[in-house]
Amino acid sequence: MLIVDDDRATVDNLGAVLTESGYEVLGAHDGAEAIGRLESEPVEVVVSDIRMGAVGGIDLLEHTIGRHPEVPVILVTGYGTIESAVEAMRKGAFDYVPKPVNVDKLELLIEKAIHTQKLVAENVDLRRQLSEKYSFGNIVGRSRAIQQLFAELEQIAGTNATVLIRGESGTGKELIASALHFHSARSEGPFIKVNCVAFAEGLVESELFGHEKGAFTGAHKGRKGRVEMAHGGTLFLDEIGDLALSTQLKLLRVLQEREIERVGGNATIPVDIRLIAATNRNLEKDVEASRFREELYYRIKVVTLDVPPLRDRTDDIPLLADHFVAVFNREHGKSVRGFSQPAMQRMAQYSWPGNVRELRNTVESLVVMARSPILTIDDLPPGILELRDEPTISVRVGTTIRDAEQQLILATLRMSDGNKARAARRLGIGKKTLYRKLKEYGVFSGEDPSDQVPD
Repeated sequence: MLIVDDDRATVDNLGAVLTESGYEVLGAHDGAEAIGRLESEPVEVVVSDIRMGAVGGIDLLEHTIGRHPEVPVILVTGYGTIESAVEAMRKGAFDYVPKPVNVDKLELLIEKAIHTQKLVAENVDLRRQLSEKYSFGNIVGRSRAIQQLFAELEQIAGTNATVLIRGESGTGKELIASALHFHSARSEGPFIKVNCVAFAEGLVESELFGHEKGAFTGAHKGRKGRVEMAHGGTLFLDEIGDLALSTQLKLLRVLQEREIERVGGNATIPVDIRLIAATNRNLEKDVEASRFREELYYRIKVVTLDVPPLRDRTDDIPLLADHFVAVFNREHGKSVRGFSQPAMQRMAQYSWPGNVRELRNTVESLVVMARSPILTIDDLPPGILELRDEPTISVRVGTTIRDAEQQLILATLRMSDGNKARAARRLGIGKKTLYRKLKEYGVFSGEDPSDQVPD
């Protein structure tokens, strides 16, 4: 405690009482001396008189708020200074006590101030941890594909633009949505996640838009929906492609009108949300097949992010594997140092159909079951050890470079199920180069507007 009063007896008496209560007490006899103490010694709470010479309690308050905002200030007021104390509270004082000081009341205020500051500190620390957890730096990767994704994330995170995240299951779409929220101007607001396939069709609208009491059997009281809960923050709709057409229409109205109606209600409720949606489906094909509303599709794809599957970013597998080893060492109290070179090579050769999620779960199992500091090839699960042979081509000696190149490109295209964008990435060339080569071989003519990485 820092006790500040130009009356030395007051400082001594309060100091003695608080010392008896277990506090370590510092004393100062004017605002200038108190400021010196604040700058040179650790202080948790300031208790100060308002009227003191040239540098008074209000001056001390303003200095403390400016330089040490974590330190609460309790002011002591004499007759005629109550108005000053109220004004000081508007400026940020924690509270005030009148003279003569009721020591019991002062101690209660001090305990309350310390408790409040601990909560504030814990909240700041929690937000720091959340920020670190979802920082782009912790979406691990050094491949060209993931670095391009990082650049796009940094560009759009601070905006309010609606974002559609496309990618296979397990590629980390939810992590990316979380990172977008926690790096946005809405980071202080809620981040509400909805898995659109987690609820029965009859309950989805109630979950999204809420309902009024008696709206349906079992609705014994009204409740907010997830859209309303996300007011002032971000709504993340995972697997949006699985929403029923009727629900898609109501969601479209929310995005257009920025208001909702609860199920069974007539009142319109304004909502301020940023929408981030994710899907592993090809929504363009769903639109063509009338499984997804065209107007909603164009409303949610203001910005589109494509998350590459792990098989297309094999350079990241060693980084991710080592990252997960460190994560699960901390979580399970283990001390695994990493993988042997043959084990890591085999990990990098595996296709990882479950993407990053499968890799994460595999590494956790290996860390938990590890019997030695280094994970060897014998520790790997059978699915990774029993690698299927990748397709190969044979080129006769003397074959022209042009013909060999054609065989390689066409074989890679077949291995990529005809997807030209994926084949181009595997070959390490651009899509335009691949289109040009295919035209030369007479197997492709014109730009294919439907050619893109499938979701």
